Amino acid sequence: MKLFQVRKGQFVFYQNELHKVYTVKPMFKKSIHLYRLKDMKQVLTSANEITFYKPQHNDTFIFYGKRYTIDENTKPNPGDYILITKPAPDFLDHYSLNSIEKVSSVEEMGVITTRDNGVKHHEYVVLVPGRKDASQEIAYYDKSLVPEEQQLQDESITYLSDSDDDVVKPIVGDVFFDVEMNTKAMVIAMTDTEVTFGHGKKVHITDLFDEEKYKVVFRILEDN
Repeated sequence: MKLFQVRKGQFVFYQNELHKVYTVKPMFKKSIHLYRLKDMKQVLTSANEITFYKPQHNDTFIFYGKRYTIDENTKPNPGDYILITKPAPDFLDHYSLNSIEKVSSVEEMGVITTRDNGVKHHEYVVLVPGRKDASQEIAYYDKSLVPEEQQLQDESITYLSDSDDDVVKPIVGDVFFDVEMNTKAMVIAMTDTEVTFGHGKKVHITDLFDEEKYKVVFRILEDN
C-alpha cells in the first residue's frame, strides 16, 4: 500500500496475521501503528509491509482470543458485539471505522453500546461468536503457513496473560482517565474480556489500549 491510502481503522494483513490500523504518523520512517486483533499486540511498521483488507459478510477472525464471524443478516441483542463498517457518528458519539463495540440496548433506529454510543442499524454488522458454516478465514492471510498448534492457541483466551510481556493487562484498582467523559475512573470489576469502571461504564479490555480513549493514571502493580 502507499502511505496516503492508509487510514485509521482499516483491517490489514501484516506478517500473515490480521491487524487494525491504530494511527498513521507520516513524519516517521515506520509510520503505521497497528494492533494485532488476536491479542492487541502493538506493532510499528511501514505502508509497504501491509496488505489492505475490507471485511465482508461471513468473514471469520479472532478478536482478543475469541473467534467471531461477521453476519450482516443477524439482528443484535444486548451483549452482542458489533463491527462498525459504515461509521456516521453524531456530534456526541465517539466511534470510527471498524470499531468493535458491545451492545447495551437495541432501539428502533439503532443500538446503544456500552460506551454510550448510538449506532444506527445501517452502520454496523453483528459479530456472531464462533465459526459459521462456509465462513471465510481472515485471521491469517495464508492459513497453510500457520501450524495447527498455533491456530488452537490463538483461539484460547487463557494464553493472553502470558503471550506478550509488553502488553500490561488491567486489574481491579487501576485508574484510567476516560478521555471522552473527561474524568478519572477506577476499574472496580472485570471479566476475561471486559472491565467495569466506578462511574458505571463497561468497556472491552482492548479499549484500554487505545490512548485516544483512555490514559493510564495509576496501576496497582506498578505502585507496588
